Amino acid sequence: MELNVLKIDGTQSGKTVVLDEKVFGVTPNEHVMWLDVVQYLANQRQGTAKTKDRSEIAHSTKKLGRQKGGGGARHGSLKANIFVGGGRVFGPKPRDYRFKLNKKVKQLARVSALSQKALDNAITIVEPFTMDAPKTKEFLGIVKALKAGDRKVLFVLPENANNIFLSSRNLPEVNVITVDEINTYAIMNAYSLVLVDGVQDILASRVNR
Repeated sequence: MELNVLKIDGTQSGKTVVLDEKVFGVTPNEHVMWLDVVQYLANQRQGTAKTKDRSEIAHSTKKLGRQKGGGGARHGSLKANIFVGGGRVFGPKPRDYRFKLNKKVKQLARVSALSQKALDNAITIVEPFTMDAPKTKEFLGIVKALKAGDRKVLFVLPENANNIFLSSRNLPEVNVITVDEINTYAIMNAYSLVLVDGVQDILASRVNR
């Protein structure tokens, strides 16, 4: 797949790049993409939710009434879950939601996600650029000039650029990451991708290793 490299003002630079078929031309595997996204979201969970059961409630253990003849159900403690302030039954306990995926599965998921964006014609290549200072308005002008879409856009940089990141931080529909941080969830959560020229070669070199 061949794409034109654009300048930050949206005009063509005169350069073209050919996307590696091993990264952007495979048949997307929806199942492994689903697995990788589920794992990513599971890893974000803290797993600290906790409720008290009846053994942890601070209440008197005195029997509420006699066993028989009271005219109602028998009760032995205010800690029972049917009373206000009683313990909770089957409540959440701290746990680890993380699970393991093989490296090759995760790699296939990322390649599948990138290939899906290529099939959707949702990839834009822009020549490398820098920003002298964090300016959200200036960065928003770049996004509009590239016509990357009015929905979620993912910018992928070859290396960390603090001013570009700070300029995008207040834009809810724009996410800026480096090629080292790219993952299946970030790709699929974006409507379109903007790759700074050179990122595609880094991705290809990592798949071909």
